Amino acid sequence: MSTRRPTVKAKKSNGPKVDGKAASPYGYPFWDWVAKEDPDYIKAREPVSDLSLGAGKELAIKYREMVIIGILAFRGREGGVVAHMKRAIDHGATKRELLEAIQSAAVPGGGPTFSTGVQALMQLDRAGAFDRR
Repeated sequence: MSTRRPTVKAKKSNGPKVDGKAASPYGYPFWDWVAKEDPDYIKAREPVSDLSLGAGKELAIKYREMVIIGILAFRGREGGVVAHMKRAIDHGATKRELLEAIQSAAVPGGGPTFSTGVQALMQLDRAGAFDRR
């Protein structure tokens, strides 16, 4: 007797096209793939993303992004740190604020957290992300 579960293929929706940005405002390419493969999942995820990342909350978006940045830096996800720093910058975060957020995350997260965060910040600084400020 086999204990393998049958493979279930996600059903593609015939409704309007769903964009991966509905699930994530950060431009991760995998969300566009997921939107194509399972638009219903994207539609279901959208309200949770709006609650967590959308505007109109007591804690401003730039600060919510800084929380996410600290967690991603702790996990060593430099690409994610860069993406979330870009959104924080778009919502008014300064280079100094982002540096201080990384410094704060390094207290419980240690040197690797600090290194990941600072390398992401340096990448954005070199790319001119702060020149317009």
